[in-house]
Amino acid sequence: MELCAGGELFDRIIAKGHYSEREAARLFRQIVKVVYNCHSMGVMHRDLKPENFLFLSSLEDSPLKATDFGLSVFFKPGNVFKDLVGSAYYVAPEVLHRSYGAEAAVWSAGVILYILLSGVPPFWGENEQGIFDAILRGILDFTSDPWPSISSSAKDLVKKMLRQDPKERLSALDALNHPWMREDGEAPDKPIDIAVLTRMKQFRAMNKLKKVAIQCADVNGNGTIDYMEFITATMHMNRMEKEDHLYKAFEYFDEDKSGYITMEELEQALKKYNMGDEKTIQEIIAEVDTDNDGRVIMRNL
Repeated sequence: MELCAGGELFDRIIAKGHYSEREAARLFRQIVKVVYNCHSMGVMHRDLKPENFLFLSSLEDSPLKATDFGLSVFFKPGNVFKDLVGSAYYVAPEVLHRSYGAEAAVWSAGVILYILLSGVPPFWGENEQGIFDAILRGILDFTSDPWPSISSSAKDLVKKMLRQDPKERLSALDALNHPWMREDGEAPDKPIDIAVLTRMKQFRAMNKLKKVAIQCADVNGNGTIDYMEFITATMHMNRMEKEDHLYKAFEYFDEDKSGYITMEELEQALKKYNMGDEKTIQEIIAEVDTDNDGRVIMRNL
């Protein structure tokens, strides 16, 4: 496979430290082009999310590449798919209804755009079912910061990509032709609120913990994160559906079998899988340690 040495999408944005709608539009144009190119070749990715977009190199103008086609399928116009696949935050409502086509990828891309502009996903829940319920309600928050300062053109594109009815949703080509998306388009160059990068950093930290938990799900023995907190932080559709898998992952972190995942144990696991430095580890603990005691506790099963 092609080597992508430039890192993940969010990591590059956060490292840069400054960010505008115009920059977001430039990055998002590449994401939607991937969707368009896949669809034009009869391919549906089915797991579009920021972690699956990598930069080819560390150069400023490096192209963005889509990865992880493990859930992708070939399709023809009119094909209807029923299997529930993808990652919770990015799943389209028709996927939850188990009757979907290529339009579901536009929804997933729309979720990525919402995060690029605000730092958080549009549909949030304490667990996977809570996320799904929010997706089915489909209520978009454009009142909280930074949305009042985001251009009306950007909000228009988000709304049109996140229409509940897939027939009313923009196609990938329509999205590419939207005024906010065009290279000479309406996306302003004014810096986006720095709080967006902070939120994005926290969201990325949580996802890094998920990734480690998924990698070690079938290995026994090591970690301090509260067991219910751990479940909330690590649920991942079609990867860890059963609680016994989650418990094995928790045990992997809880090396001394204390019922807690300590900072040291988490650091060991993260370093083993090359998932980040001490700063990243602190971000992860801050995100999943809901009672702020510096550890995560295993509750009674």
